[in-house]
Amino acid sequence: MTERSALQRRLEEGIAALGLTLPADAVSRLLDYQALLARWNATYNLTAVRDPAEMVTRHLLDSLAILPYVTGATLADLGTGPGLPGIVLAIAAPGRAITLVDSNGKKVRFLREAIRALKLEGVQAVQSRVEDVQGSFDCITARAFASFADMLGWGGHLLAPGGRWLAMKGRHPDDELAGLPPGFALTAMHALAVPGLEGERHLAVIEHAPAPAPHAAAC
Repeated sequence: MTERSALQRRLEEGIAALGLTLPADAVSRLLDYQALLARWNATYNLTAVRDPAEMVTRHLLDSLAILPYVTGATLADLGTGPGLPGIVLAIAAPGRAITLVDSNGKKVRFLREAIRALKLEGVQAVQSRVEDVQGSFDCITARAFASFADMLGWGGHLLAPGGRWLAMKGRHPDDELAGLPPGFALTAMHALAVPGLEGERHLAVIEHAPAPAPHAAAC
């Protein structure tokens, strides 16, 4: 069995375990992305994960685990690094306008090459600090990016009314919950089971807090 065949089997088994149905060409394109990342990583050190099989588990399947919770027509992936989870989501669920944001120049150069090589329509890479990004997005993703207080302080202005912020975490972030800035509320916390990955994974869903009800006028 070739290395790519082994990686394909690992990926397909993981997708089945997650209960996902992806486009017909998604597995091939995800493996193309993994191969491109591995080639660039040899020179530019884009990720600490170097083993191809571990890339499938720790990058591809970990990103795919949040797919059922992604909503809306526009998505911003903040602190995307080499495109995680943004590029994986673009391949797995095409048709959404996705903005990949990172301040690291070499990572953004890789992102732009990946967008070109993989022919990802509706996907753009922006080199910027999160606090300087403009726009409004139905869904925002952030993978091990920062504390709730920091990420919402820097990027909370980007979440559209009725939008959903998906914060990918390891252990249950009990210690961060008190740091939610005013105007935001935790609406769900999902424990994720990533096939082949040991250790805890959690997804925090954060939305705009509902406005307080106005006081009734005194008679």
